[in-house]
Amino acid sequence: MSEFAVEVFQNEYLPEGGREVNAIVTVTATGGATSGTRTDAAEVIIIDTSGSMDYPPTKLRAAKQATAAAIDALRDGVWFAVVAGAHAARPIYPERGLVAADAATRARAKLAVAAVRADGGTAIGQWLLLAGRLFAEHPAAIKHAILLTDGRNQHERPEELDGVLDGCRGAFTCDCRGIGTDWEVSELRRVSTALLGTVDIVAEPSQLEADFTAMTAAAMGKRLAEVNLRLWTPQGAAVRFVKQVAPDMLDLTDRRVETGPRTADYPTGSWGAESRDYHVCVEVRPAGVGDRMLAGRVSMVVPGDAGGGGGGASAGASAGGASAGATGGGEDAVLAQGRMLAVWTDDDALSTRINRQVAHYTGQGELADAIQQGLAARRAGDVETATAKLGRAVALATEHGNDETAKLLARVVEVDDPVTGTVRLRSRVATVDEMTLDTRSTKTARVKKP
Repeated sequence: MSEFAVEVFQNEYLPEGGREVNAIVTVTATGGATSGTRTDAAEVIIIDTSGSMDYPPTKLRAAKQATAAAIDALRDGVWFAVVAGAHAARPIYPERGLVAADAATRARAKLAVAAVRADGGTAIGQWLLLAGRLFAEHPAAIKHAILLTDGRNQHERPEELDGVLDGCRGAFTCDCRGIGTDWEVSELRRVSTALLGTVDIVAEPSQLEADFTAMTAAAMGKRLAEVNLRLWTPQGAAVRFVKQVAPDMLDLTDRRVETGPRTADYPTGSWGAESRDYHVCVEVRPAGVGDRMLAGRVSMVVPGDAGGGGGGASAGASAGGASAGATGGGEDAVLAQGRMLAVWTDDDALSTRINRQVAHYTGQGELADAIQQGLAARRAGDVETATAKLGRAVALATEHGNDETAKLLARVVEVDDPVTGTVRLRSRVATVDEMTLDTRSTKTARVKKP
């Protein structure tokens, strides 16, 4: 059983005439399947088998070993398949559909993977289309894919991939990995963002096995599928944005689906025992000094038509919210709720105080933008802009305690003063260091407790 709790962090005080209400919403899910229950799950592992995977051959060898490790990490009964991706996609195992994991099917799958050879080009959209068709056979399952590539999507047009991604949204989640340095960060980020997954670089083939095992284990820990963040706002209000800000930055604003009067859902994917933070910004009609308003109600909801993955849920609601059990029936199940408030005041000390969590994640968003803009300027030869943006990134990483990002930045710039962001571009930067910084720019550090 999973229990959800919602906490809302904000400065509810607005100045006279103030409109913008910002809040950080922390959602925590605890618990998991008991020994007597199993969550219906489906896993598709997609490995690049294009010709470049043989140069050097350690890439394909590592991909096979990592896939075998992921297969071993599947729990009994999970539906799975392994797909080979080149200029077309084909099943490696089984020959059609998905198969339930057990000792025999794992052994046969690993034998089939071991026999794979590298040949052909790269068409990522075709790989995802095949995964989508396989998942469609198990609509009630929590569906997760792993996608590994070593190159650019050279055998289909960008608009073709975009069309596939539009069709796959909400059908399954996908974690993407690039091995080596010949792939495109922005391309894989498009895939992972559309499919509510993660993207990362695997610089050395030897690191792949542990990464595949960790991704599969995380997928096996999911207990609820299709959980939505539902936002109600008052008459005359406008939602400026809804963003996941931890553990990764992910803008959900454009995923809005109207579900009722002044109410909309934003997809958050599947959940296990974990915690995530969301930044919600709402613009409301201003009221008079001393007036109070419910500026928004945030609920975590399992839609009534969702399969629910075969597990149940109980709700631990906080911040004055209501709750209901998720039954997978026709009615939506509200797992937890929290409230965003607005109080107008003429006390400047109250209205100008910035909530600590809001300030932290606003800085984290600026940090990601500064890194990506700085690296783009560096690639374009714009030294002045690159130095300014990456210097700002160093200052933000230092201010907000993002130590891992600070270390990655130090491989790209010489840091003279981390507090002020005084830096100099390094004359020589390894491609892997630049790609690692770019890939991990959206990973955030959570607010440290005082």
